[in-house]
Amino acid sequence: MLSFPALSLFLVSCGVVGVRGHASIWHPSMYGFNVTDKTFDYDNRPVAPLMNYSFDKWWFHGHLDYPPNPGDTFELPAGQVATAEIACNKGATTWFNSSEGGDIRQGDSPCPNSPTSAYHTTGFDDLKGCALAIAYESDVSKIQPEDFTVFSVNHTCVWTRFTDFPVPMRMPPCPEGGCHCAWFWIHSADSGGEQNYMTGFKCNVTGSTSTVPLAKPQLPRRCGADRDFGKPDAVPGNCTYGAKQPFYWFQAERNNMFEGTYAPPFYTDLYNFKDGAQDDIFVDSYAEIPPPSPNSTVVPTLQQPQASATAGSSTTTASSTVAPAPTSRPTDQVPFGTPPGRCSVCTSKRHAADNLSRRSLTSSWLGRQAGEKRTFSLWHPF
Repeated sequence: MLSFPALSLFLVSCGVVGVRGHASIWHPSMYGFNVTDKTFDYDNRPVAPLMNYSFDKWWFHGHLDYPPNPGDTFELPAGQVATAEIACNKGATTWFNSSEGGDIRQGDSPCPNSPTSAYHTTGFDDLKGCALAIAYESDVSKIQPEDFTVFSVNHTCVWTRFTDFPVPMRMPPCPEGGCHCAWFWIHSADSGGEQNYMTGFKCNVTGSTSTVPLAKPQLPRRCGADRDFGKPDAVPGNCTYGAKQPFYWFQAERNNMFEGTYAPPFYTDLYNFKDGAQDDIFVDSYAEIPPPSPNSTVVPTLQQPQASATAGSSTTTASSTVAPAPTSRPTDQVPFGTPPGRCSVCTSKRHAADNLSRRSLTSSWLGRQAGEKRTFSLWHPF
């Protein structure tokens, strides 16, 4: 297999004035890698948002008939960091040579020559994270939404072109034929509508040292501090611990989340998704997990402390049998944004932002939708 520098996440439509940017993972291992706005009778590019769709349209982004070429697999190094790129379209990434518009890369910019609103955020303290999930099944036709388990989260996504996803050290090997993974993102309600993003891809865990399987993933619960809705303190006893499913939200069918339009679920502490490797997703991670409850003060004890790699440690890149991409980041591009991954500056800013008073979601959407009648409902397990 030939080595690739990174799995690529990309934000799209950023270079067109008046058009919102969107996001997708980009790598030859993905379903729909070469889908364009002309492939379907509607815009079903990997970056197009998913909302109010039937299951066949939102599941794997409706790209199951556009699989990767045989052998194109993204490798997940157990206990190390998989680095991803974030950019505005394929032309802003390592794989620009297969895009419609050619090379538009601009260093670490996730959306060249565009404001942060192009990738749905008002700024660093408005980032809501994204996630990678895995299903230990090589036959994509057998996979159901409940089979995916979130194994890595980046809280500062989407922000820079290069983004880190630490892989749990105890990830077991995939079955013969490999696993399937998917990238998930729901952005802040402060900078866009009720949009979901899902891109599936072929993946394989490398360097496994454990055969302990993943636990059955459960539904995440809204349990963190929720200041925008009058909940200044977290309720740990109401959290889901261990393996968790991704969010399936705001579709016409097969949802597992039912939050209202202006209270979307996020891959953050709000739903007990910690930044980095999700090290408690294995069947032996907890001896017992008490039932979550809004009034509970009991939390389980992690039995298997982990030491997965974090951002800044060694990284391993994707591999595939397609033509090799450049082996280093371009030096002829204009630097942009912050350093890749969860840099120390980014972490400091996030901690500082936690102490700031944030404007409420309700006020923001009222301002944007003045004069327009809208309904509001908030599902909340508190």
